[in-house]
Amino acid sequence: MDLEELRAFVGVAETGSFLAAADSLAVSRTTLRRRVEALEARAGVPLLKSTRTGIVLTEAGEMLARRGRLMMQETSALVASLREVGQAPSGVLRVVLPVGLPPHLLAPLFALLRATYPLLRVHASFSDDPLAEPLDNVDLAAHFGEELPRGPWMSQVVLRVREGLLASEDYLRRRGIPGTVEDLEGHELLSWQAPGDDACLWPQLRGPSFQVEPALVSSDIHFIRVCCLAGQGIGLIPSVAFADPGEGEGTLVPVLADVVGRERPLRLSVPEALCEIPKIKQVLSHIRRFLEPL
Repeated sequence: MDLEELRAFVGVAETGSFLAAADSLAVSRTTLRRRVEALEARAGVPLLKSTRTGIVLTEAGEMLARRGRLMMQETSALVASLREVGQAPSGVLRVVLPVGLPPHLLAPLFALLRATYPLLRVHASFSDDPLAEPLDNVDLAAHFGEELPRGPWMSQVVLRVREGLLASEDYLRRRGIPGTVEDLEGHELLSWQAPGDDACLWPQLRGPSFQVEPALVSSDIHFIRVCCLAGQGIGLIPSVAFADPGEGEGTLVPVLADVVGRERPLRLSVPEALCEIPKIKQVLSHIRRFLEPL
């Protein structure tokens, strides 16, 4: 497939106009139209059709537009990464993380990368859905999930995080320690909104999930954790073996640890186009070694 033809078609699909696409791609409208027509001839089916409201995609065009955007993003990411082949990891590493990972967990990892690769700069962003970010803005995505991600990703589980109930010692002194699932009804409950899950259904280690009415639901793990540290309730959140800062003000302790909870895998995913780039492979290796003790 000719990349210029594909780029022209994706431009029209995204803007809905030959004129707007020509302007964004800095080519003449005649050149743009010729490339799209050549792609349609190559495909053997119409990809676009004109209506009174503008250009719309045919069914075949919609399918090509979805995959074509990914192909363009992959190509852009691959070409950008080729400049660093044969060199020690340097430049920018673009990392997308789930919203609300506690900063005190990320700081040691950042310190390790900087100490090992002083020429490497990290651009970290946070997303409710890291895998939905444009591929040309992602070198490495961290996310939770059992299943392999769909689309052009290479993925591996690097850590299995225990998800369970946590509360501060102060809260439990004031409100009492629940001994059963039923006892939770008398408490302030705080729930992490995990991707694709119902925050009002809490898992049991053995037995079916049970319904709760949380006082707070948030996709931000750190927000829930800080509320628990402040003595505001019992939270269902992932937890790893790192001490919280400010432990003199009270620590988080497990609640119903043998009853409520589950393991949730943390995955690292890399766009397929980048999986053989030395910088990515070396960084992944260091991250795995950092997480191994956990």
